Amino acid sequence: MAQYSVAALERLIEQFERLPGIGHKTAVRLAYYVLSMKETEAQKFSDAIMDAHKKIHYCKICCNLTDNEICSVCSDEKRDRSTICVVQDPKDVVAFEKTREFNATYHVLHGLLSPLTGSTPDMLHTKELLARLNNDEVKEVIMATDGTVEGEATAMYFSKLIKPLGVKVTRLAYGIPVGADLQYADEVTLSRSLEGRIEL
Repeated sequence: MAQYSVAALERLIEQFERLPGIGHKTAVRLAYYVLSMKETEAQKFSDAIMDAHKKIHYCKICCNLTDNEICSVCSDEKRDRSTICVVQDPKDVVAFEKTREFNATYHVLHGLLSPLTGSTPDMLHTKELLARLNNDEVKEVIMATDGTVEGEATAMYFSKLIKPLGVKVTRLAYGIPVGADLQYADEVTLSRSLEGRIEL
C-alpha cells in the first residue's frame, strides 16, 4: 500500500526543518499553520521574506544589517566614535541596544574563529574592522564575543592584531557565564559586563 504524502506539503516541511532550532514536529505544525492561512495572508508572509531578502544587506561601515547604505547606529552623529564594540552577529547588537546604556559604535564579525569548522580570519569582517582603525579617532575596541572557546580565541586573535596599532583592546568582564551566548543575557548583566570590562 502506498504511503500517503503530498509533495508540496513535504517540501514546505523540509524548508521549515532547515531553520535553526526547528525539529520535525515543529516544522509540521508550522507547515499546516501556513496552509491554514488565507491566500492574502500567505502572500504577505511570502512577500515579507522576499522583501527582507532583497532590501537588507550589510552596513558599509560596521557590517551590521540595514536596509540603507549606512545603518542607523553609524549614521547617528551623537554616537561616541572613539569606541567600537566588536560582536559576533547582528543579534548581539540588538542585545546591547536594549540596555540603552551603550552609546558608541559596533562592528559585526558575522562569525567566530573556529579551526573545527574551518572559520578563518579572512571569512570574518576583519579587513573592514582594521580599515576603521586607520585613523586616530578610535581609542578603544571592546571584544564582546561569546564566552565560548571560539569566542575567547577570536577575542585574543583580534587583540594581538589591534594592539600594535596603538588602540586599547578590552574584554567584557563579570556577569557573562563561560560558554554563554550574548543574545540571551539580560540587560542588567550586559550593562555590568560593559562597565567592568578588562584590558586584554
